[in-house]
Amino acid sequence: MWDKPQLLMWLANLLTALALMLLFYSLLFLAVHSPLFPVRRIKVDGDLAHVTREQLRYVIKNELKGTFFTLDLDKTRQNFEKLPWVRQVEVRRRWPDRLEVNIEEHKAVARWGTTGLLNSYGEKFDAATSDPLPILEGPEGSEKLMVSEFKALQAALLPLQRTPTRLWLSDRRAWRFELDKQLIVEVGRDQAVDRVKRFVNAYPNSLALLQQPFEYVDLRYPNGFAVHLPSYTPVEAGKQGVKLPPVVKPKANKASA
Repeated sequence: MWDKPQLLMWLANLLTALALMLLFYSLLFLAVHSPLFPVRRIKVDGDLAHVTREQLRYVIKNELKGTFFTLDLDKTRQNFEKLPWVRQVEVRRRWPDRLEVNIEEHKAVARWGTTGLLNSYGEKFDAATSDPLPILEGPEGSEKLMVSEFKALQAALLPLQRTPTRLWLSDRRAWRFELDKQLIVEVGRDQAVDRVKRFVNAYPNSLALLQQPFEYVDLRYPNGFAVHLPSYTPVEAGKQGVKLPPVVKPKANKASA
């Protein structure tokens, strides 16, 4: 081997290349972990209505560890997403020393029973708010469906200028809602939005003419709806000149029909 100069030259070149690679790696490692490359600026963007500056400062001060090169972006994102009202976070490096954080907040559209809030995507999250939000109640896993149906219900009720304040979905997928915390409307399972639209169209020429309070409407009829009037008498209805659908007092087992 030692009498083969070409082989010795090849071995020497190989060792030199390995030494240079090791040196380059060492210098790169030192540069990446060097305090000479800190994150000096952190820019936070987003339409923030609930996340406070104090919460952001806490995360930046206590959770962000590392230099510009070693900072774990996934962990940083997760730390910001632990804050209440934060739905989604994007984190990017910007050379030479800046970190950009874009935060999307939850937009609460309803309360999910007594256990949390629902955002506009039908996602459940935990946060505190004093805003007067409608209440949605249904089986677990039906959150997205209920938010979608609630939006359709709001649109259908716009001509009445009345607000749905509560929406229920039974285990048998029957719908019921409350208007202005006063009137319970039983909708049923099939063609729920179409039934509500028929009710809205008929309302100005029927229920709107009544001078008596009513607390319950049942839309589960193919060609009309029933009304529960606590103080209804046929004589009083005749004096008002209003033709009413059949009066049906709700039964407990009818709510899921």
